[in-house]
Amino acid sequence: MKIALGSDHAGYVLKEAIKNYFTEKKIEYKDFGTFKLDSCDYPEYSYKVSSAVAAGEADLGILVCGTGIGMCITANKIKGIRAAQAYDPEMAQMSRLHNDANVLCLGGRILSDEEGIKVVEAFLSTSFEGGRHQNRLNLISQLTGL
Repeated sequence: MKIALGSDHAGYVLKEAIKNYFTEKKIEYKDFGTFKLDSCDYPEYSYKVSSAVAAGEADLGILVCGTGIGMCITANKIKGIRAAQAYDPEMAQMSRLHNDANVLCLGGRILSDEEGIKVVEAFLSTSFEGGRHQNRLNLISQLTGL
């Protein structure tokens, strides 16, 4: 599994903690930035990560900004992306189980490093259930063209 990872300045510290976790667990990832704490614009990083996932260059994406909201809004504008914002492991698990989310959005100003990693673990360890949920995803694509 390969993960595309990105953040803005407000998510940088949590992103770095997630990178350390990935290195420890030998999870392959690519960091799309930002690479510093200087103020920057989250849409750039959300677009880079989401585009990599949509193109099949990564299996899943993880985005971190201050709240996760801006990253999630931007990511969901990319065809083929189903981004979900999660603040606890149950939300992350349900985003995969029922919605086949392929990008997780986290709030670096909301979650501690420890909490954020627990959310990431739940996201990565859960698979899509399919069935009636696939019908709903098909309907979303049909209605939105995305």
